Amino acid sequence: MKAAVWYKARDVRVEDVPSSAPGPGEVAVAVAYCGICGSDLHEYADGPHAIPVGAPHPESGRQAPLTLGHEFSGTVTEIGPGVTGFSPGDRVAVEPHYRCGDCARCRAGEYNLCRHFGFAGLMGDGGLAERAVVPSYMLHRLPDGVSLEQAALFEPAAVALHSIRRSGLRDGESVAVVGLGPIGLLVVQLAARYGAGRIVAADPSGTRRDLALRLGATEVVDAGGLPAGDADVAFEAVGTEGTLRDCLAASRRGGRVVLLGLGGTFAFDAFALVNNEQSIIGTVGYRGVHPELIRLVAEEGMDFTPIVTSTVPLAAVVRDGFETLLDTGSPKEEIKVLVRP
Repeated sequence: MKAAVWYKARDVRVEDVPSSAPGPGEVAVAVAYCGICGSDLHEYADGPHAIPVGAPHPESGRQAPLTLGHEFSGTVTEIGPGVTGFSPGDRVAVEPHYRCGDCARCRAGEYNLCRHFGFAGLMGDGGLAERAVVPSYMLHRLPDGVSLEQAALFEPAAVALHSIRRSGLRDGESVAVVGLGPIGLLVVQLAARYGAGRIVAADPSGTRRDLALRLGATEVVDAGGLPAGDADVAFEAVGTEGTLRDCLAASRRGGRVVLLGLGGTFAFDAFALVNNEQSIIGTVGYRGVHPELIRLVAEEGMDFTPIVTSTVPLAAVVRDGFETLLDTGSPKEEIKVLVRP
């Protein structure tokens, strides 16, 4: 089968790889759509960051070279020994978190904090391929009214919804969102659904600001233009020291800042943080949100596809996916690229 295999930075090859049968507890899925995530871009541009090299990941047993892609959906083609609840032909969304099931955090239901935390498509083979084999616990069966295209967007939407839950957002609270990539835009959309009052979204891109208004933002501003001391909750979806400071400045006394962006070591005014009794909340991945996302689409008609700007074939994933997303001078501004193996 064809797969997009990561060897090293700037070296992703679409090539033939063996198509293995699912082992105990595993399911084979014919991939319908797979999104390219910002994490994938980081690995392509200057990785490895999360991809294991030198030693295999403890849950997947895999290390580089491996198949990228963790935002995917498809159809079950084969089930391994011991798998119940799924049959060939089932349409599924993949929740790509690895989990051991035995550590304290897994036993507490916080499997996104598993000691062996990882993702299929980063720490093991993923969905930028014609076929993927994953543990059956990663699968969510789709009702008839939910398309496979929508289902490929559940992974980034899950990040957004988990961050909203972590924020403790209450009805009518004001929200600031800094950074309108796919995650930031989905935070806007889901915050509006879950009762936020005023939603101010900030980004240097006019295209992304316009889309934020369509998805539920009440106001949009250029980068650095957030009102000061105004928001109950600020979501940082970029991953830079400057945008963290913007979020702290935009949050009221007693406000909360939620970090979604992947950044490094930041400096900020801890004295002001204490005096303002503000909170900085970390969030990683998601847990227990996929059933709610499926319900939102199936029962409420929520549509996550406006963030999709292109759908490309697997053979063109490097040129029309990774390279185009990294090309800030491209005439077309890409937001979310889906790959259709």
